Amino acid sequence: MQHKAIPVLQIPSVDDLTSGLARIDALRPVAIEDLLGRDPVPPIQELLGPGLRDSVVCVTGAGGSIGAELCRHILQLSPRALILLESSEPSLYALEQELRQLLPSSVELVPVLGSAADPALVQRLFADLGVQTVFHAAAYKHVPLVEVNPLAGLANNVGCTRVVCQAAVVTGVSEVVLISTDKAVRPTNVMGASKRLAELVVQASALELLESARAAGEPRTRLAMVRFGNVLGSSGSVVPLFRKQIAAGGPITLTHPEIIRYFMTIPEAAQLVLQAATLARGGDLFLLEMGEPVRIKDLAEQMVRLGGLSLRDAQNPSGDIEIVCTGLRPGEKLYEELLIDAESESTQHPLIFRAQEQAIPPDVLWPRLDALDAAISAQDVDGALALLAELVPEWQRGDGTRQP
Repeated sequence: MQHKAIPVLQIPSVDDLTSGLARIDALRPVAIEDLLGRDPVPPIQELLGPGLRDSVVCVTGAGGSIGAELCRHILQLSPRALILLESSEPSLYALEQELRQLLPSSVELVPVLGSAADPALVQRLFADLGVQTVFHAAAYKHVPLVEVNPLAGLANNVGCTRVVCQAAVVTGVSEVVLISTDKAVRPTNVMGASKRLAELVVQASALELLESARAAGEPRTRLAMVRFGNVLGSSGSVVPLFRKQIAAGGPITLTHPEIIRYFMTIPEAAQLVLQAATLARGGDLFLLEMGEPVRIKDLAEQMVRLGGLSLRDAQNPSGDIEIVCTGLRPGEKLYEELLIDAESESTQHPLIFRAQEQAIPPDVLWPRLDALDAAISAQDVDGALALLAELVPEWQRGDGTRQP
């Protein structure tokens, strides 16, 4: 039997047809989001930012994939003002131009070109503009780049988080939500370890607030974290890379044939963060039930077939696209996890879970972070990584091939 390479298209949904939004002959290519291996997790509308209406919201790292999607969703929730804090001028310009087209007349949009690692800027911003909620998405996230630039990764991922938490507490921000990653769990790379240390900063800040609240009443600032897996279509993810490689005629480069990842869509990620802000009590860690992990090789093969192309391999040497395995990169894992050593508990959303994990007391953590700052300032890579290993002892500097 001869196989034909035929592109796969989808007809519009019944809802779009009956509402007049689409015609029956308006076929479209299958979106890669349709390959999650599960249904997207719908939000509970009551949890989507009830505290954001008529409030002042700041998104750090606003020009990134998650930051920008958060901004789009936040605008729909009618805040009084949305502050875009971004260090990349091109990213900030592009996002502001986009959001101006969507901006309700009642919302003030404030683009701020600067770094979340700048204490004076962040504190002045929070105080002068009366910021009430902060979504902290500013981070370096590309594993290979951070692996060869560890001081920059630590300065940004850890330093920004400490600055944001301190400024929020001092200025009375109501809540801060850190965007974290499953790579923070038993990390095998500097990026993951730096994000775990960022989580520890949030946890220590929350503990410090609870201690002070025992004498002064309820803490004014709630701090929480959201940890999720790979985001389909985000900057640096495999999907845009594979699309580019397929369009160029291949090959698709894969680091290992058995590598697996949890996936979620960009809207799912943004909605999870917004719902976490409503569910947070202080020091919380939130996770999304993402189903079974996806084998990246299977994802690549599906993308080839959905493009109407065929795989080139030993069984089909005349195929269109070859998949080439290049070997795991330094610090790359075969698989990811979402929990370190804690059990999760249910929340109001059946597919969002809360976990409490081991923390470092603030009186222990803050002096070590001061030492880390000094090592970064002195460009002392060995000293900085030694402190990172001390603070994140589960960090395994290896090839990531340990099996679950």
